[in-house]
Amino acid sequence: MTRYRFLLGFLAFLIGAVGSTSSFAGEPLWFGSDPARERAEALLAALRSASAHGLEPGWYGVAEVEKALSPGADPAIAEELITTAFVAYASDVSTGRVRANRVDGNIDIQQRQVDRMLLLKEAADATDFPAYLASLPPKGDYPALQKALATWRDKRDKTAFTPLPGGRLLRPGMTDPRVPLLRTRLAELDLVVPEAGPAVDLYDDKLVAVVKAYQETKGLTVDGIIGAKTTQSLNTSIDERIGQIVANLERRRWLPEDLGSRYVLVNAGDYSMVFVDGGRRVFESLVIVGTPKDPTPEIQSVMRGFQTNPYWTVPQSISGEEYLPMLRRDPYALQSAGFKLFENWQDNTELDPASVDWNSIHPKAFPYRIRQDPGAGNALGYIFFPFNNRYGIYMHDTANRWLFTEGSRNFSHGCIRLQNPLDFVEKVFDGRSGFSKERVRQVIASAQQAHYTFPEPVALYVTYRTVTAGADGTPLFRDDVYGRDRRVVREMAKPRS
Repeated sequence: MTRYRFLLGFLAFLIGAVGSTSSFAGEPLWFGSDPARERAEALLAALRSASAHGLEPGWYGVAEVEKALSPGADPAIAEELITTAFVAYASDVSTGRVRANRVDGNIDIQQRQVDRMLLLKEAADATDFPAYLASLPPKGDYPALQKALATWRDKRDKTAFTPLPGGRLLRPGMTDPRVPLLRTRLAELDLVVPEAGPAVDLYDDKLVAVVKAYQETKGLTVDGIIGAKTTQSLNTSIDERIGQIVANLERRRWLPEDLGSRYVLVNAGDYSMVFVDGGRRVFESLVIVGTPKDPTPEIQSVMRGFQTNPYWTVPQSISGEEYLPMLRRDPYALQSAGFKLFENWQDNTELDPASVDWNSIHPKAFPYRIRQDPGAGNALGYIFFPFNNRYGIYMHDTANRWLFTEGSRNFSHGCIRLQNPLDFVEKVFDGRSGFSKERVRQVIASAQQAHYTFPEPVALYVTYRTVTAGADGTPLFRDDVYGRDRRVVREMAKPRS
């Protein structure tokens, strides 16, 4: 009983330390009264249903909680065990099971956190404890993702999986023995597949149309050609899709419940950007993001303005890996594209490329600075949006606008290329500060480097949502090209320290 009294005092301290006026202050949360017992039963029900959130009941000792609530259990031990389970579950379901920044070096966000003492106070104060538990997860499209998780788990036991073999490019009009397998695989994915004609191996126009529709929903290049990326996407198993949903439920829990009334949200998972002002989506755009080798990170920052006609200072990694081989072949290979070579990173002392023995330079220790002058071929285009982050990435225009016609737009070194930057800044200024899009065009045409400050800062969230909910709640999948979803799921399954 000494331990029991100590635990009661400890719980009273936790509850009292946050100024509770609850009638439960100084009393057990889970035992000793009908309301406490009802609270414990509601928690047990929530723990049993943790899998609906992509969490596992076993992580919270549900079997031990069941024993703790059985007749004859030691109330002191049971109170402590159930309190531990409650705090762990409430924290996980509201702000995430894992610390996001430990999952991947390309994640650096200000993850939501909970005050554990406040959780206990709220539990004690809640007049409707089941409703309180139901209020802990995020809102938005989170319930739709939960529904998708249940649907795909149900599919796992009822849907066949017919992998599509790799091979040469399968183009429209070709005859190939993989075509019947392609029809079967598309049907397994709940697509309406037309009947085959007399030539069952013919990749006909009707089947091509189905493939194009599939490619569009997955962010692939919509050309009807079955290549490596489309084959890999078609061969994504149900278990992998379930893992993606679990990872994206977790990723949603990381973010603030309210992103604010004025922000930019970039989703590297589906190559999109949206600007919300006054709580309304006022601008949307396609974006180009990083390759799997140089992925765009998940970050939070603030955008304060933009610059016209920027220089592009080439990162040392790109100089060594991509430009050094060119300089070895021809020291003046970069000049035609407006690049200049400088002796160091401290001043603008130019260096004659022919004066360097490029074969003696190691790619990992490139000592010189390469900078591209403003102009039509500049890698940043005509507009550049800086923002603080530890990765040295930014949002900018691009000279390669044709890349926006591609489905899988992961071509950059991690930066975010915006399709219509002038249209975006026009929405940000919204007629204030005498801003004129035509005037900016004149500044760009005159080759001036001008700096513009937004009327007010714009919060920036760069995320990697590979599963989102459409307007009707239907889950929209993108392929996990960075492999980041799998890392999230693996991290979630690790024992809590």
